[in-house]
Amino acid sequence: MNMTTLETMLGTLKKVTEDISKTLPFSSIQTFLGDLKQFKPSWPALRIGNLVARTPIVQGGMGVGISLSGLASAVAEAGGIGVIAANGIGLLEKDYFQDGQAAGLRAFRREIRTAREKTKGIIGVNIMVALNDFHQMLDVAIEEKVDIVFMGAGLPIKGLPVERLRKNGVKVAPIVSSSRAVDMIFKMWNKIYHDIPDAVVFEGPKAGGHLGFTEEQLDDPSYQLEAIVPQIITTLASYEKEFSREIPLIAGGGVYSGKDIHDILQLGAKGVQMATRFVATDECDADIRFKQAYVDCKKEEIGLIKSPVGMPGRAIRNQFIIDSEEGRRPSFKCAWKCLASCKAQDANYCISIALNNARKGLLRQGFVFVGENAYRVNKIVPVASLVEELAQGYWLCEKQPVTSRLQTLVASLKHLEGKYKEIQHQVVVLGKAYEQALTSPSSLVEKAHLTELRNQYNGALSKVRKLQFQITEKLIASYFLLSPKTV
Repeated sequence: MNMTTLETMLGTLKKVTEDISKTLPFSSIQTFLGDLKQFKPSWPALRIGNLVARTPIVQGGMGVGISLSGLASAVAEAGGIGVIAANGIGLLEKDYFQDGQAAGLRAFRREIRTAREKTKGIIGVNIMVALNDFHQMLDVAIEEKVDIVFMGAGLPIKGLPVERLRKNGVKVAPIVSSSRAVDMIFKMWNKIYHDIPDAVVFEGPKAGGHLGFTEEQLDDPSYQLEAIVPQIITTLASYEKEFSREIPLIAGGGVYSGKDIHDILQLGAKGVQMATRFVATDECDADIRFKQAYVDCKKEEIGLIKSPVGMPGRAIRNQFIIDSEEGRRPSFKCAWKCLASCKAQDANYCISIALNNARKGLLRQGFVFVGENAYRVNKIVPVASLVEELAQGYWLCEKQPVTSRLQTLVASLKHLEGKYKEIQHQVVVLGKAYEQALTSPSSLVEKAHLTELRNQYNGALSKVRKLQFQITEKLIASYFLLSPKTV
């Protein structure tokens, strides 16, 4: 069953309910009608300590100006967790090549404050551990009291200001690629800080951008979400018991549809991380030409690159990438060594400059990072519409065990409604005939005919009442099938 079918069924339910509520003043029917008018597909909230996101989606952080205050605030307004990425954010500033580090810290602080002005929802930040100014960026996030910090591209273990994070109400979620990394991080946190992170993000091999896997692991079933998510949940269980708190796992990498979200939550994750889908939204902070690249790309154009930072990445392979691989390099100036592991000279380009050019729509002077499923994107939509589509897809999967029963009930209701209208018409016709017979001169109307009309009228009324109750029973059954408690 697709959403169009569901909407048709709900429309039928609303119409039948409105019709029957006019003749049967049962309070339960009025309640059902009210619920139907307000009905929206739902999904479980994502809870990270005292943070509650009614939409169980973390918008993945996309560096070099792709996920800034515009996108993050829109996702937060839609009930998810909006994320501002710190990496390369200084390139937004005019003085980046004079003082790249200062420019980055200034832009980062400004975007956090701007997002706070736009929404009261949950705002997080993504800070790569591999950044040379990781600790300075983290200081800004703490000072601005963001809701949560996602830390990837390295193990966030040593030298963390955990006490300050706790004092300012900032949650922490490491981004990992294995259960082994989870165990190492939590074990060391417990040893050093007598504390543990608040959540974990597993980013699988189908994600876009830099990948925490070797090329050989990317297609290996043992490294996919289906294999790793249960392992991480098992690893987290002992820490949950020891610290008497829930540690939600958020899983991402190739998550595209509401069905994908449902499948991942069925594995035991409490939420998902999505980035690719949010690029093709009105509120994404990138140039429209960057977004359109997602809409236009074909499956065979998406492939791997060898990044200057020493990790494989997934992108739309274009002439810029081919030229760099063949040794043709554009002239570039490195403002400062933002990443300790960067080997821009060996790769023949600066990845931050290339990604910033793409962000500005200059695709021939850079390239676009994408997830494995980017080719499925076919239009640019508002964030709210995307989230609604995902919620509908999730809800349909959640309700799959009862949808066939609901379809049967709706078909039965339509049949009963048809009979109901037919017999109602008969009641009106017989009522008029009986009334006319009563007002006619007695000599013209035989007593037997009058009795026959009265019996026909009462019989039709009896059928109407019986149909009313049958319809009511079907409506109540439909109500319980649509109830959020029904699985």
